[in-house]
Amino acid sequence: MEDNFWNKRYAEPEYAYGKEPNEYFKEVIDGLKPGKILLPGEGEGRNAVYAATKGWEVTAIDLSTEGKNKADKLAKESNVKIKYIVSSFEEYSFIENEYDAIALIFVHFNQNNRENTHRAIANSLKKGGVLLIEAFSKSQINNDSGGPKDISSLYSIEDIRQDFSEFTIECLSEHQVQLSEGPYHKGTADVIRLKAIK
Repeated sequence: MEDNFWNKRYAEPEYAYGKEPNEYFKEVIDGLKPGKILLPGEGEGRNAVYAATKGWEVTAIDLSTEGKNKADKLAKESNVKIKYIVSSFEEYSFIENEYDAIALIFVHFNQNNRENTHRAIANSLKKGGVLLIEAFSKSQINNDSGGPKDISSLYSIEDIRQDFSEFTIECLSEHQVQLSEGPYHKGTADVIRLKAIK
């Protein structure tokens, strides 16, 4: 089961993707006025804790109890508080018009549930809220720097544009980057980045 996979990964002593925030997440968050932010699929809390240090009121969701344990530990180290909910996306009730920002950092859904989950996430943003995504593109299937090995769980620019067609897109682009995020995100990677306004 998927939760067992993530619990096993996050039970390792080292932080799987490091303790530092994702670079693109940091870059965008640093330019925004703090408010309420939702971080689905937040894992061990690196982005949630960073946002909290910048004054954001943070809600994180992940299906891994081990991820929550690591996130709580990291928050304590940084002397901040985050709200971390252990739940699958299918079971979580997304609150409509609740958040000023939502960030999906390397959160991948297969085609069967991607559109529905993205719709629920979009509905959770307030009007004028910011949506931020960094995810592996379909080209990532050729790399060994992390991400799903099922191409249907990787994204194209067209997928993202279609799922968030009602948003005003400020940035939507594909990049080749050098990842250095803990032991599981290392090396050359093909990513898609989105910044959009509801």
